[in-house]
Amino acid sequence: MPFFYNEAMNELVEIRDNIKIGLAGNRDLKADLFIPPGNEKERPAIVIVHGGGWREGDEKQLRGYGILLAREGFVCICTSYRLSTEAPWPAQIQDVNCAIRYMKANSKELALDPDRIGVTGNSAGGHLSLMSALKNYDKSFDGEGGNNNVDSNVKAVCAIYSPARIVKYDNTDPIIDAYKMLMGDAGQEEYDLASPLLQIKSNFPPTMLIHGSSDSVVKLEDSTDLYKKLRQENIPAELHIFSEEDHAFDSAKGYGRSVAELQNLFFKKYL
Repeated sequence: MPFFYNEAMNELVEIRDNIKIGLAGNRDLKADLFIPPGNEKERPAIVIVHGGGWREGDEKQLRGYGILLAREGFVCICTSYRLSTEAPWPAQIQDVNCAIRYMKANSKELALDPDRIGVTGNSAGGHLSLMSALKNYDKSFDGEGGNNNVDSNVKAVCAIYSPARIVKYDNTDPIIDAYKMLMGDAGQEEYDLASPLLQIKSNFPPTMLIHGSSDSVVKLEDSTDLYKKLRQENIPAELHIFSEEDHAFDSAKGYGRSVAELQNLFFKKYL
């Protein structure tokens, strides 16, 4: 079992790789767990969701966030989900909700508080994080991945350069149009139900949005429009804009740690 050395605390973050947390359709749903140092009980937890346009990436992509946030005392899980090349929407949100339920169902073993779980993700993972935070949603989003006797509610959400609205374009190639690849043959109503901007209500949890001002993949307006909607609904919200940074800017040296520190401050406040 691998460990990551935590110089600040002179202890170790425990990493459990490739654990089965449920079912993704007819196969296992896998994730990596990051357990903080120490023997504290009822710790806060964070579900971390990778990006990749819903059609690429895996649970290893945001491993650095799992390590950095576990150092700060959060039980973290970096989860996979079915990509759009494997299954259309709502398979992706079903798998993320399954990961949240896994954390709650195994809260005693993992020494976490099931009522203090947050979710964060980058790009497509940020979209899925926002969708998982909805209180009123299509019940098909729960799926049948496992632990369906517990809810998938979260207490706070952080979305990093995330799409706010899933847009239905006519006459586009799904190889180019990630929205069409995600949604398959869905109609406008399904597109709207998959759009956080159109589904957020006043019971949405506290939210932090992070975006680069020069994002060429997901426009800054996605986050600024979301922020306006959150404020209109009187939901506690933060918006952090990184000047002249493009999509996935946090993969550059130093920026990932800066984003992790923002997450740390935000989740310690609201979890």
